[in-house]
Amino acid sequence: MDLFPRAWSALQEAVRALEGGQWAAPSGCTGWLVQDLVFHLVIDAQDVLITLATTTGAAPSRDAVTYWRPAGPPTGVEAESAFVRRSAAAYATPGGLAHHFDDLAAAAAGRAAAAADPAARVETRDEVFTVADFLAVCVVEATLHHLDLVRHLPGVDGPPPETVAATRALVEVLTGQALPAGPDDHEALRSATGRAPVPAAWGGFTPVVLG
Repeated sequence: MDLFPRAWSALQEAVRALEGGQWAAPSGCTGWLVQDLVFHLVIDAQDVLITLATTTGAAPSRDAVTYWRPAGPPTGVEAESAFVRRSAAAYATPGGLAHHFDDLAAAAAGRAAAAADPAARVETRDEVFTVADFLAVCVVEATLHHLDLVRHLPGVDGPPPETVAATRALVEVLTGQALPAGPDDHEALRSATGRAPVPAAWGGFTPVVLG
C-alpha cells in the first residue's frame, strides 16, 4: 500500500518532465513511442479507478504473485498496440495527453487508493484480489513501465529505488532464480522481464515477460 503512491507519483513526475521531441522517442515497449506508452498509462490509470470501485464479497482467487501468468514477448503489431498508437496520435498536442494522464493518475494514486481498505476485495479481469494485493501488482506494472518510459531518455528520472527493489524481488520469485549481481537494477529488470537480451554471463537464466 505504501509503495503504490510512491510508484505512481514518480511516474507522474517523469511524464510531466517530458518535452519536445521526447514524446516521439522510442520507448522500451516494442513498437511504441513514448507518447504511445503514456496513452497506455492512461488506460492503466482508468483500470485502477474502475477496479477499486468494483468491490466484491467473493474470496480472493489470486494474489500479488499468482496474478502474473506466462506471456510471449510483444511484437508491436497486436491489435491492442495498433489501438494504442492510433489513440495516442489522436491528441492535438502532447500536452493534452499529459494532462489526461496527470488527471487520472492523481485521482487513482492520490484519492482512490488512499481511501481504499487494504483488506477489501476487488474484482478485475474475472479475478478477485485484496486491495493490498491489487495495488502491489500496480506497483510492479508502474515500475516496469517507468523503466520503459525512460529507456531512451537519460535525462528523465527513473523509478524509485524502493519500487525497483520490490519489483526485482517479485521477478526472482516468479523465475525461481536470483538475478545475478553486477548489472544495475534497471538493466537487470529489463533483461529479466524480456525487455532486453539476457547477458551471456547469466548462463541459463530464463526471463519472464511482464508488463
